[in-house]
Amino acid sequence: MSLPRFALVVVTLLSIFSVVGAGLAQAQTPGQSQPQPSTQAHKVACGPDHVILYKRAVKLLDEAEKKLNAKYTAEAKALVKDANHLFTTLQKECGQEQRERLLTPREEQQEAINKKLAADALAQADRLMEAAAANEKKSQEFENKGQNELSVKHQRQAKGEYDLAHTLSIKAGIYALRNQQMVFQWLGK
Repeated sequence: MSLPRFALVVVTLLSIFSVVGAGLAQAQTPGQSQPQPSTQAHKVACGPDHVILYKRAVKLLDEAEKKLNAKYTAEAKALVKDANHLFTTLQKECGQEQRERLLTPREEQQEAINKKLAADALAQADRLMEAAAANEKKSQEFENKGQNELSVKHQRQAKGEYDLAHTLSIKAGIYALRNQQMVFQWLGK
């Protein structure tokens, strides 16, 4: 039971790191020079289809947040994954136009807040994963000694910590995708 749960959390964390990494890679930092517009003929222009993708991604993200708050983590995770896919598509196809647009000081501030919230949630999830692994180890030790009550107690505690870590990792993904939402909000206007 513990290995599949651990694998699920690790996969979730890795997917969130890729979301955060994509956001960090495309976000502009102050003092960074503006990229030159591409003059290649194969450049995809953002159009009405991209507006639809953006609005769908935002809707999925809003739904994911509601599901997570209602403790439907599996559904929230699936919605975050779908929203991430749509934002990744937007990044690939509209990234050049997005990079040409500077963030306002307020947007930069919100981006920094979201990055910090995502990093804090991931750090807390990591700490919970370590605590859960320690409780799982204690549970196994007590089970080997025939102390089933203590074994079950530590196993329950480990499960709770794994579940909370999973929730926090999804929440970190939502924070990272909120930055993507903000960066591409010009599509929704």
